[in-house]
Amino acid sequence: MVRLIALAAVLGLAAAVPATPADPPAAREEPKGTVPEDKVKMDPEAKRAVDAALKFLAKDQAADGSWGNTAITGFTLLAFMANGHLPNQGDHGKVVAAGVRYLLASTREDGYVVGSRGGNMYCHGMAALALTQVYGMTGDADVKKATKKAIDLIVKTQNNEGGWRYDPSPTGADISVTIMQVMALRGAKDAGLQVPDKVMADALKYINKCRDARSGGYKYQPYSSGPGYARTAAGVCVLYLCADFEAKDIKPAVDYLERTGDDQGHYWYGHYYAAHALNQVGGEVWEKYYKRMRDRLLAPGYQLANGSWYDQRREAAYGAAYQTSIAVLILSVPTHYLPIYQK
Repeated sequence: MVRLIALAAVLGLAAAVPATPADPPAAREEPKGTVPEDKVKMDPEAKRAVDAALKFLAKDQAADGSWGNTAITGFTLLAFMANGHLPNQGDHGKVVAAGVRYLLASTREDGYVVGSRGGNMYCHGMAALALTQVYGMTGDADVKKATKKAIDLIVKTQNNEGGWRYDPSPTGADISVTIMQVMALRGAKDAGLQVPDKVMADALKYINKCRDARSGGYKYQPYSSGPGYARTAAGVCVLYLCADFEAKDIKPAVDYLERTGDDQGHYWYGHYYAAHALNQVGGEVWEKYYKRMRDRLLAPGYQLANGSWYDQRREAAYGAAYQTSIAVLILSVPTHYLPIYQK
C-alpha cells in the first residue's frame, strides 16, 4: 500500500481536464445466465467510447511524442495498439509512430527507458512492455534493438529473491514493481527474444512468497501486513504470465478479487491488472467482470465530453492520459489485438 502510492510521483504530470464527473449510476442488473465467452466482444457503444477516447489521447500528445513520462507513454501506446493502431498504420498511425520514437529516444545506453525526465523501474517496465508489443506486431529492427537492451537490463537487475524494486539494481523487491517487469519479460519472450527460464521461475517464487494464505490475496511484500485488490490482481497475472496455469493459488486469489471488488486507493492501477488476470481466467468470472466494468465506464456522465476518463477522487495525480488509457485497455481486452492479452 505504502509504496504503490509512490506511483503517483512517477506517473505524475497530470493534464488539465474538466472537473470530476458525478458518481456513475449503479451498474445495470445482471442478466439471467451468462454469455458464452466467445460472444463477449466490444459492442458498438463501447467502440464509440473507445474511439472518442483515442481522439482525446491523440490531441493530448506532446510535441516530442510523449504523454508525460515513459510510463504514461507506455500505457497510452498500448491503448492505441489494443485497437489496431500501429506505427504509421491505422487512423492514429502517426500518433503511435511518434510515441514509439519518444520511447526509443528515451532508451539510455544501458537499456534504461526513462529518458530525460527521469523515473524508475515502474517507468522502465511499462515502457519496455510497450516496446515488446510494438516489436512483436511490427518486427521493426530499431525497436528490436531498444527492446533487447531494455529486457537485458531487467534480467540483470532481478534481485536474489526473484523480484525487482525502484532502482535498476538487484537490491529490494515488491510485488508492484515485479509485475511490471514480468509483463515486459513475457512480452519479450512471446516476441521471440531470449528470456532465461530461470528469471521467470524465480519471479514466480517471489510472488508466491507474497501470498496471504488466510485470505487468498497477495501482499505488497512477503513481510507486509494484509493483502490488497491491486496486488492480488498483479499476483494472478504473474501466475499466468509465468505459465503456472494450474496453480492451486489461482482460485483463492480470484475469490478474493470477487469479494473485494475494487481498490479505491489504486483504482485504475488495480483494474489494469484485474482485466488482464480475469481475462486469462476466462469463463463466467471474466464475463461478469467485463460487464461490470463496461457498465461502469459507459455510465452516463462518467466519460467526459472531450472523450477522456478523469476522476479526481481516484489516482488524480496520474492524469487524464493514464486513466483514459486504462479505461480503453479494459474495454478493448476482447479484441485481443495485443499479444500480451492473448491466451
